[in-house]
Amino acid sequence: MILDTNALSAFADGEPGVGEILRRQQRAALPVIVLGEFRYGIAGSRHRKAYEAWLDTHLFGFELLAITAETTIPYAALRGTLKRLGRPIPSNDAWIAALAIQHGLPILSRDEHFDALPDLRRIAW
Repeated sequence: MILDTNALSAFADGEPGVGEILRRQQRAALPVIVLGEFRYGIAGSRHRKAYEAWLDTHLFGFELLAITAETTIPYAALRGTLKRLGRPIPSNDAWIAALAIQHGLPILSRDEHFDALPDLRRIAW
């Protein structure tokens, strides 16, 4: 399972639904984009030190997924599909979705715009 930034934030905040879903997964992955977005968010947080400590403790439990040349194939296909459907999504979310498709993993997210992609399964909490 791949987490988007909102799912990672919810997990860091102790959201029980996210923790329960993750405990049932064999594989939990973070796109490097999500890690970057999370670090950007905590950099301006008044709880920065606590979130940084949480990340230092929990990051090892996630597989980090980098964008590769192979990722560009599902990325281009899904952007084309979304354009034809008239349903664009934020660029970072398109990369996150492409990684999910590339690795055959569902995405843990509350963002319904992922539902427009037929090759992607979204799990919400």
